[in-house]
Amino acid sequence: MDGRFRDRAEAGRLLAERLRGYAGRDDVVVLALPRGGVPVGYETAQALGVPLDVFVVRKLGVPGHEELAFGAIASGGVRVLNEGVVDAVGMSDDVLERVAERELAEVQRREAAYRGGRDPADLEEKVAILVDDGLATGASMRAAVQAVRARRPARIVVAVPTAAASTCDELAREVDELICLRTPEPFYAVGLWYDDFSQTTDQEVRELLARAGGSGPARTEDVTVEAAGVEVGGTLAVPDGSSSSPTEAEAAATALATARSPRR
Repeated sequence: MDGRFRDRAEAGRLLAERLRGYAGRDDVVVLALPRGGVPVGYETAQALGVPLDVFVVRKLGVPGHEELAFGAIASGGVRVLNEGVVDAVGMSDDVLERVAERELAEVQRREAAYRGGRDPADLEEKVAILVDDGLATGASMRAAVQAVRARRPARIVVAVPTAAASTCDELAREVDELICLRTPEPFYAVGLWYDDFSQTTDQEVRELLARAGGSGPARTEDVTVEAAGVEVGGTLAVPDGSSSSPTEAEAAATALATARSPRR
């Protein structure tokens, strides 16, 4: 075995096997770091039978050399900075703040886009399992851990398929439990340990979250929709936890799909 995963879905299912002690519990939430962590977290949450939510973290890149991260920022504005990089590039406080403000705005935009108006999962006194597709430096995950801790969970678990061994050692001291399936050496980069490491899109993130959110019991409503002078009656199913009312078009589509009988 060469230590590679076929794709993120396989990695998520294998991760769930190591987390099976949390299966079926009503005090457990899987928090996936988008975008790449969401396909992993989706499979893990499905296998465990627990809710899935996203926890958005953005890397803070050095202006002009954005691939060089000097830290990360998470929901609520929590930051983790690599002071060595900040000092090495001679970054001023003003520049740091501008980058952080821009990325925080992107964190907030993505959270709204991914959740579609749903509230974030309640983490107080819950077991929060943070999932990503892998860890290199671990800066993003550290920011996530600090931000999650502010929401007062009973326990924080970090679970990833692959990571640099040194990053695991450091992060293990900051959480209640750390699970990493494989720590290959030399590590180099997360993507090297997947056969398929294609980019996860925003649309895929939304679809997986919607699929996970729809796994609970649905709320049903009898509806009647008039179209072209014909009334069609049917049953509209609204996923549990949805706070939004269906649009007329959605109601019409559902009514037509589950039509009982037309009434003229």
